[in-house]
Amino acid sequence: MEQPNLNYINELSGNDESFKQKMIAIVKSELPQEIENYRSLLESQNFKATAEMVHKLKHKISVLGLEKSYYIAEQFEDNLKQSSIVLQNEFEEILNSMQNFVDDL
Repeated sequence: MEQPNLNYINELSGNDESFKQKMIAIVKSELPQEIENYRSLLESQNFKATAEMVHKLKHKISVLGLEKSYYIAEQFEDNLKQSSIVLQNEFEEILNSMQNFVDDL
């Protein structure tokens, strides 16, 4: 499984350390809430809203450099739109990996 990284954030921020720290702070503050919202929506079996939250989480997946995981998330989002939770376990692994990485920043 690929690992989250700061490559995209580093590339985006160039040599601007202040901007880099702001980006990291945004991810650190938003990610836990977005994951919690996703899990709550999934638990309530609101598949349309869950798909929308997965779509939102795909941005964080991309920012954390998870290219292969992005495609899993995209497929999972499509599955949710069809009221299917196929790929849920894989998506949960991605979320856990991201959260652990962000917690260590």
